[in-house]
Amino acid sequence: MTYDPRFLQAALNGDRIHPAVPHTPDELAADTVASVAAGADSVHVHAFDDHDRQTLAAQHVARVLRAIRLASPGTPISMTTSADVESDPAIRYRAIEAWTELPDLVTANQGEPGIVDVCELLARRGVGIEAGLLSLADAEAFVASGTARWCVRVMVEPLDADPEAAVAHAAAIETVVSSAGITLPQVHHGDGVASWAVNERAVRLGHGIRTGLEDTPDLADNRRAKNNAECVRAARALLDGTTSQRHGRAPGA
Repeated sequence: MTYDPRFLQAALNGDRIHPAVPHTPDELAADTVASVAAGADSVHVHAFDDHDRQTLAAQHVARVLRAIRLASPGTPISMTTSADVESDPAIRYRAIEAWTELPDLVTANQGEPGIVDVCELLARRGVGIEAGLLSLADAEAFVASGTARWCVRVMVEPLDADPEAAVAHAAAIETVVSSAGITLPQVHHGDGVASWAVNERAVRLGHGIRTGLEDTPDLADNRRAKNNAECVRAARALLDGTTSQRHGRAPGA
C-alpha cells in the first residue's frame, strides 16, 4: 500500500451537537463535496434514520453511500460500526451482515465486544478496516486479537479532554502498536480542542490525521468552527505546514 503522510480524513457527524452537523443523505453529500474541496482525502460518516437516530440499518446506510458517491465520485467513504449506535453485538453483526451497499472502509473500535467478528465479516466482503484505538486497552486488545491482518490503517483516537493528556495517551497507544511490529499507516485525532494537539503531534511524526465536527466543534484557538469544511481547511494547513496551531501546545513524544 502506498501511504501519503499528508492523508486527511473528515469525520462529518456522529452524535456531535452543532448546528452545521449533517444528518440526511443530501446533507452528508453536500458536506463531502465541501470537505473534499477544502482538502479532505476521505470522509467518515454515520447514517441516521427517518427519526434522526443513528442507525446501522441497511436501507439508511445505502442511502447515505449512494448520495455521497453521486455527489463526490471516487471519494473513499468510511462508515461507523460503533457500539454507540448498536450496543448488542449480535444485533449489530446482523445489521452489518445485511448491508447491500458497502462502504469503502469502516472504522471498527477494537475495545468493543464482538468487533473481531465484524472485522472478519467485512474484510471477507472486501471492505477496508480502520482499527479504532480509543485507549491503551484498545491497543492491547488489537495486538492480541490479530485483527491487524485485515486492516488498512490504525486510527489512534485518545478521548482525553486535556491536550497534554491526549498527546501522552496517543504516544502510549502508538508505542503498543509499533512494539508489536504492526507497521500499518496511522491516522491520529482526539476529541474537542485536544484533537488539534493530537493532530499536531501526528503531523510532526509523519502520520495522517482526522478532523471534522464529529471530533471537535472548535478550532485550535477555541473559536467555534462554522462547519466541517472550516475544520478541514485548518487541518490541511497544518499538514501543509502553513499554520501553527494555538492550543497551548503539548509536548510530543
